Amino acid sequence: MIEDACNGCGDQTREHDINSKRPLQRSIFSLHRRRLSVLLLVLGVTALIFAQPRDRGPRMRKHTVTKAGSVRLVPATKRPQAKNRHSVRIIKGERVLGSNGIPAHLVGAFPNSGNPHTITEQNYNFNIPADPEPAARVSPVHYDQGTSGPPNRPLGIALNGVLFDPGTAEFWNGDRDANWNYEALGGSIDLGLDDNHAHVQPTGAYHYHGLPTKYLAELGVSRNRHSPQVGWAADGFPIYALYGYKDPINPSSQVIEMTSSYRLRSGKRPSGKAGPGGKYDGAFLRDYEFANGRGTLDECNGRFCVTPEFPNGTYAYFLTNKWPVVPRNFRGTPAELRGETRGQQGQRRDGRRPHRRGR
Repeated sequence: MIEDACNGCGDQTREHDINSKRPLQRSIFSLHRRRLSVLLLVLGVTALIFAQPRDRGPRMRKHTVTKAGSVRLVPATKRPQAKNRHSVRIIKGERVLGSNGIPAHLVGAFPNSGNPHTITEQNYNFNIPADPEPAARVSPVHYDQGTSGPPNRPLGIALNGVLFDPGTAEFWNGDRDANWNYEALGGSIDLGLDDNHAHVQPTGAYHYHGLPTKYLAELGVSRNRHSPQVGWAADGFPIYALYGYKDPINPSSQVIEMTSSYRLRSGKRPSGKAGPGGKYDGAFLRDYEFANGRGTLDECNGRFCVTPEFPNGTYAYFLTNKWPVVPRNFRGTPAELRGETRGQQGQRRDGRRPHRRGR
């Protein structure tokens, strides 16, 4: 009996001990569960952050076309809704160019099937050198692969206040690192260009990718005389179109058409991860190479010469009928002619990132 009583007492004591420990165990378990939840949340957020690609601006569209085609132009039959405004001043050794970016000539219908943007007034205020000097080396309009911000910068600005901005933001397979940048005039993708080889950026900026046909007509550009000045490059040197003196330093010499020294590369592009493959046919920027002496102009599509505006001589760029049409290299040191500079992400006026289409 005593043994049974002791056994019973002992059982009751053990049961009491177990029951007294359960709240503590539940508390410890709850604590561990909360800690595990927090840990899982932290790990999940960390994984999400590292899974994101490096921010290089708006996501690229993934084009896969590898062949050049015919450029389809939208008829320029529309009058811009705003009036053209532009100004030029010399202040402390700099040429200050102001403009609303609206041309006086007719433009295409925007938006259109290839370009979803509407022309709007800009607030350009650019400072370029008033007395430019050649730089130690040539610098390209196209930035190195893999950079953030716009992949190209404008060459310059026309005297009417519209930018010459020949590059695009379109890349093969959407892969900027591979650096197969589509040519706006290559005809591979429809960018909605009008008869002036121009269209509209996400910011509303109307800009020229090629020969501004109606603007050149306004200026009276003719094969019978040296071209009048049509614009200023970002490095401060003047821009002309198509025609110049045969002898660069003799204004009495014959007027001839200026010709590019670029040509298509021979052979085929690399394929696989290295490139789109296919024949070098002008679909991409890298389809072209410089061949010194092939034309009248250098690798910047320019030359040192006399012009009607600079009878004592200057370095001058020329727009040409064949690639690059609008020059792709600077002889001098360029100023920035875009609100979104290298290393920054493009922003619209409403603060949202722009749709890339239309560069």
